[in-house]
Amino acid sequence: MILDKKLAVFGAGDPAFAEPLHVGRPNIGNREQLLRRINGMLDRRWLSNDGPLVKEFEAKIANYVGVKHCIAMCNATVALEIAIRALELKGEVIVPSYTFVATAHALQWQEIAPVFADMDPHTCNINPETVERLITPRTTGILGVHVWGRPCDTNVLEAIGRKHRLKIMFDAAHAFGCSRNGTMAGSFGECEVFSFHATKFLNSFEGGAIVTNNDLLAEKIRLMRNFGFKGFDNVGYLGVNGKMTEVCAAMGLTSLEIIDDLIATNRRNYEAYVRLLYGLAGISAIQYNPAEHNNYHYIVVEVDPEKSSLNRDELVSVLHAENVLARKYFWPGCHRMEPYRSLQPNAALLLPETERVASRIFLLPTGQTVDVATIEIICGIIRKALSESTSVRAALRQTV
Repeated sequence: MILDKKLAVFGAGDPAFAEPLHVGRPNIGNREQLLRRINGMLDRRWLSNDGPLVKEFEAKIANYVGVKHCIAMCNATVALEIAIRALELKGEVIVPSYTFVATAHALQWQEIAPVFADMDPHTCNINPETVERLITPRTTGILGVHVWGRPCDTNVLEAIGRKHRLKIMFDAAHAFGCSRNGTMAGSFGECEVFSFHATKFLNSFEGGAIVTNNDLLAEKIRLMRNFGFKGFDNVGYLGVNGKMTEVCAAMGLTSLEIIDDLIATNRRNYEAYVRLLYGLAGISAIQYNPAEHNNYHYIVVEVDPEKSSLNRDELVSVLHAENVLARKYFWPGCHRMEPYRSLQPNAALLLPETERVASRIFLLPTGQTVDVATIEIICGIIRKALSESTSVRAALRQTV
C-alpha cells in the first residue's frame, strides 16, 4: 500500500498502481443488452441514416431532459458547428476561454471570431459581468459553457441577449443530467449541445446531440445534419453529414439504462474525495449543490500555491509517477492555444481570473473503474507528498 512505502518520485519502489488510472475512463453498461441491440441492428441491416435506435435514443434523451426536440449527432463538435450555423451566427461570438478548444474551434472553423470572456472564479463558468463589456457592433451571439456540469448563470446571459438582440446557446458537454434552479440543462437559450463521447458521463462511443424547444430551429438542424435532404431526391437546404450511427445509439441507450447507477457511483466517489482531502492546506475540491441534479462526473481540485506546500504542477507530477494520470483540464486556456494565441496575442490582459484559476486546477479519476479503496490510496499519495514537500520538490528537480 502506498502509505507504507516511499513514493515512486523518490526513485524507490514501483508506482502505487500497476496500470494507469485515467481521468475519463469510459463507463460501460450491460454488455448483454448492448450486444442484443447490436445484433438486432445487424439483422435489420440498418446501420445509419436515422435508424430506429437513433430515433429511440433521441426520444429518451428529450424525455429525460424535458425538451421538445433532440437531434442526435456523430459528435458534439459537429453538433456545435451545425447549431452555430443554424442560428446564423457570424462576425463575433463571445465565449469563455476556459473550455475545451472545440468550443472555440467550432466558431473559428466557420470564420467567426471567438471573443474570449473571463470566468467567475467561484464557478469556472463565463462571467456575465465581463460579457457585456465585450459586445461590439459585430457581435451576434453568446456561447456559454456549463463547466463541470454546473450550468452558467443562464438568466443573466439570456437577459443580456435580449437587451442586445444576440442569439444565446450553450455548450452543455459536461452537463447531461444536471440542473439549474430545478431546470435541467438542455432547456436554456436557443439550443444546447450535449457530448456523448467515450469520456463523458453518458457515452455513446462517439456522439453528441442538439436539444431545443424551438420547432423551426429543430427542423432546420435535422435538414443540416443530413446534407439538406427533404426526401429521397429533394435537397432543400445546405447541409453536411452529422448523423449518429445505429451502433453509437445502441451504446447510448445502454448507458441511459444505468444512469441512476452511474450517478450513485460518481456521487459516492465525489463524497469520498471530499472527505479524504478535507483539511489539507491549500487544497479544495469542487462543491456541487445537493439541491440540484448533478452527475458528479468531475473530481476537480484547486491548489492555492500560497497555502499549499506543493503547487498544482508538482502534485500532478507526483500523481503521474504513481500511475494516477491526473489532468490539468482546459490548461492553459483557449486564448493560449493556436490559432488564437497568434490572432489575439493580448487576450490574456482581459482574462485575469482565467489565467489564475487555470494554473491551479487538476482533475482526478472517478467513474465505474474507481472505488473508495482506490480513492483512499490516491488521497494518501497527495497527503504524503504534501507532508514531505521538500524532499518531493528536490526529487522532481532531479527528474527534469
